Amino acid sequence: MNYDRVRHGLRGMFFNMLGQSERALAAYRDSHRADPAHVGTLRTMAWLEARQERWAAAEAWFECAIGIEPDDAPTWFNLGYVRDRGGMDEAAIAAMRRATELNPNNDRAWYGLGMLYARHGRHADAAAALTEAGRLQPMNGLAWYALGMAWQHCNEPERVAAVIEHTLSHDPQTAQRLIRDTGRSDFMHRLGSMQL
Repeated sequence: MNYDRVRHGLRGMFFNMLGQSERALAAYRDSHRADPAHVGTLRTMAWLEARQERWAAAEAWFECAIGIEPDDAPTWFNLGYVRDRGGMDEAAIAAMRRATELNPNNDRAWYGLGMLYARHGRHADAAAALTEAGRLQPMNGLAWYALGMAWQHCNEPERVAAVIEHTLSHDPQTAQRLIRDTGRSDFMHRLGSMQL
């Protein structure tokens, strides 16, 4: 056990609990100097930087963690998240895609990937990713709404209808929004008897 790493890490945890992010980060940097290969320290520093919206610094720490554990799907997801927040869209797409390759059951990575694709007008790619997110989280109204909008942009009215049908069964408010935003007035009669 590396006692210097642990000592500095505990100090970092203490400052973090007190809400003193900069002092916590300084302590974790000391912990990192004591043990540069400790992935948990790298991830913690990345999140402390992200909490301060220092996206490039957070990205750098997550990349260091991936250099040590290249097949860790959660780290790839988190890297995609900070890249997305930092406006590094293509790099965020690459990281989210890698997260889904390493863990095909990560619904958040599929959702994030779908939203990134949609933002760039890649609606067929968005629909494919959001289909996976919806499959993994069948009650997630946000994912289903985004999927319906992706199919709408792909000019796939039957698929939009299927998404609306699914969403009506568990999230009538989201279904109402989807009906309105896709212009599917043919579904309005289904909302009349529902409590919204």
